[in-house]
Amino acid sequence: MKKKIYSIIVDHLKSWGVKHVFGIPGKSISPLMLELDSQEIQYVLGRHETGCGYEASGYALESGNLGVAIGTSGPGGTNLITAAGQAREFQLPVLFITGQPSMQDTGRALSQDSSQFGTDLVKMFEPITLFSARIERGELLPLYLRHAMERAYAGEKGPVHLCIPFDVLMEEIEDFHIPLPDYASTLVSDHLERAADMLEQAKRPVLFLGKGAMMADALEEVQVLAEHWRIPVVTAPGGKAAFPTTHPLYLGGYGLGGTKQAMDYMKSGIDLMVVVGSKLCDMSLSGFTEQMEPERVLQFEYALTFAGKSVQAPTEIVLGDMKRNLQGVIALAGARRREEDYRPLPLAPFRPDTGDHTYLSAHDTFKALRAALPDDALLFGDAGSHSFYAVKHLDIVEAGTFYFDEVFIAMGAAIGYSIGAKLASPDRTVVCITGDGCMLMHGTEISTAVNHGAGVIFFVLNNGRLDMVEKGMSYNTGRAVGAVYERPLDVCGFAASMGADVYCCRNTASIVEAVQAGMTSGRTTVVEVMVDPQEIPPILTRLLSME
Repeated sequence: MKKKIYSIIVDHLKSWGVKHVFGIPGKSISPLMLELDSQEIQYVLGRHETGCGYEASGYALESGNLGVAIGTSGPGGTNLITAAGQAREFQLPVLFITGQPSMQDTGRALSQDSSQFGTDLVKMFEPITLFSARIERGELLPLYLRHAMERAYAGEKGPVHLCIPFDVLMEEIEDFHIPLPDYASTLVSDHLERAADMLEQAKRPVLFLGKGAMMADALEEVQVLAEHWRIPVVTAPGGKAAFPTTHPLYLGGYGLGGTKQAMDYMKSGIDLMVVVGSKLCDMSLSGFTEQMEPERVLQFEYALTFAGKSVQAPTEIVLGDMKRNLQGVIALAGARRREEDYRPLPLAPFRPDTGDHTYLSAHDTFKALRAALPDDALLFGDAGSHSFYAVKHLDIVEAGTFYFDEVFIAMGAAIGYSIGAKLASPDRTVVCITGDGCMLMHGTEISTAVNHGAGVIFFVLNNGRLDMVEKGMSYNTGRAVGAVYERPLDVCGFAASMGADVYCCRNTASIVEAVQAGMTSGRTTVVEVMVDPQEIPPILTRLLSME
């Protein structure tokens, strides 16, 4: 039986369990929009294509399923590129579909041309996706769709891109079905015995966890590693939630937002640095000195690109599926958790303040946020000082509940990620930690959340500036240019205009009340916290390293 291309694509999305698709419509993709509605897949109308791409990524992260973002030709497609880059860094399977005027007109002057004669979207997406192709005739769809999904799911997961011209969408071909790939990585290292021996021999090791440990779903494995071999743990900024901060073995963060306790231990003569899922980028190793150089490094990574290149010590690389490789080492050693020896430490008592302050400190702000939330609340940190404050001050009681990227670091991404995650898990408390600068980039997606019933709590630290840029520039040059708003954003007024419930907080008691009100109402809620514009964010190690 023959069917239209647009119908076959939507059939596949439905059979793969995709319940939400994110995008902004346009002529070249209108057949897909209509078919999504006909097949009762919820089309989430975003306010900017980049935000749509972030929302599709957050949906993929929380649901564990394919994320889908659709943009029209030309600028609709180029606006998705930043979101694809962020999805690549989080290793998320997201299908980006872009349009193109009819294939039969290629080579003529066309509005919003996305071919090689105009804005070549296929080439633009190539460096930031695992697969990018244009389907130039209908019979190519079965193979191209299969290639795209295999690349999205096999081995290193990540985003893929298909550009489909309008007339190709309207073609009829024989119906077919491709199951969503369910590939477990077959790349298991043959260095596992060597890794187990290194762990057994270590006298003063440290376990350094990055975002990759979370994306590999290796949270249980790293706890076994830490407890069985009694290894103190530090986390890169993106790995903040890879290990509970209440665990007795946790020393704190390292790099930007790091703690003195972690820095001091790194100076104490480390003989083995065990790295799981961190590229060891400049943000993660900020403040690293020769005194901290370990004797050896044991690094678990899924890709070889950056492994063994940031720390100069001799490095044993365990390459491939991190979860399976860790499980292999654990099995060889007969390792197990020692929960009886490591009872969680209690959080410091929180005493809400009811005073009327002009500004709050970031430390007090995040202690109040933690006190207001359940342990399993899912938090997304945006790009900026606010998230590095969270890395330093926000306690993580349940591993895997805070996501932050210190590598690509797209401003405003957490706004979209939190919306997509909330739509994927409507009964879970989802919080976006962001700032006024990020709100000015993608804050209009709050309107998307309101219109689609996504009861995200947007927790906005407002200090009237691009804080991290302003402080860094001032420190290095003695003055800052172009980083302070002459008229700061009225976050509550902005959010209220889009229909969100809003609260402006100047003491910690009001933070707790506002966050709990948002959880109770289930509506999109914006909590604006007025923080001290002169407070120095935890970026000093990076500033010193730039001198």
